[in-house]
Amino acid sequence: MDNNNWPESGDFVVCTVKNVVDFGAYTTLEEYGGKEGFIHISEIKAGWVKYVRDYVREGQKIVCKVLDVDPTRRHIDLSLKDVNEHQKRAKIQDWKNEQKAEKWLQFVAEDTKTSPKKMEEVRSILMEEFGSCYTGFEEAAISGKEAFEGIDISKKLAEKIVEIAQENIKLPFVDIAGYVDLTSNNPDGIEIIKKALKAASKIKEEEVRINITYTGAPRYRIKIIAPDYKTAESVLKKASEKAIDYIEKKGGKGIFHRHIESSKA
Repeated sequence: MDNNNWPESGDFVVCTVKNVVDFGAYTTLEEYGGKEGFIHISEIKAGWVKYVRDYVREGQKIVCKVLDVDPTRRHIDLSLKDVNEHQKRAKIQDWKNEQKAEKWLQFVAEDTKTSPKKMEEVRSILMEEFGSCYTGFEEAAISGKEAFEGIDISKKLAEKIVEIAQENIKLPFVDIAGYVDLTSNNPDGIEIIKKALKAASKIKEEEVRINITYTGAPRYRIKIIAPDYKTAESVLKKASEKAIDYIEKKGGKGIFHRHIESSKA
């Protein structure tokens, strides 16, 4: 993985406990190339902790919340106590899904005889376009080759991704979409919009996927894949409100559209 790839404060990360000491625990971050993180004893659990080993042990897989990141010092502060059971289960599932997707990408490479360098480009495209490799495969399972329209992935690779996705992914029951128009006149308006969309994508609900794509200034499509319509509508509402709330707090404007007329779609 890219050595310059770092988590952000507030992210949930999967860690392996590397070394337990009297004042905390050192970990490696599974999704960030094994970068080292540290959990201070005060962040192990709420209340007083006498022995850190009563709560974590070497080799254990845990989910932590990122408190602070300092790339210049290559230091990441983590919290174990700030992760509840729902967040832990959701993060572990996301991590397992990404591991599946990585294996499927290997199958794609082998079947199409694609070089590791090219497959790394494909992986980066999936991450950029869909937010994760697994979501890219999930979209392929749902939409087929249409999932890759306008994306720089060859027809041969797209067809193989679709084939493997449809063989391996059990599709959720429903998918719905809405649109948000986000505008900002600030000098860093593009970054503000990106962060607004990231806030929307972080809405977590069990067995629900959120996919956000750009459809043309200033419109972004929020697609929800869920087991039922009630859940899908609820998550769509929460995600759009998150994006709009964030951008309005930064002085921009946000408007939600549940349906878009075909002439504007």
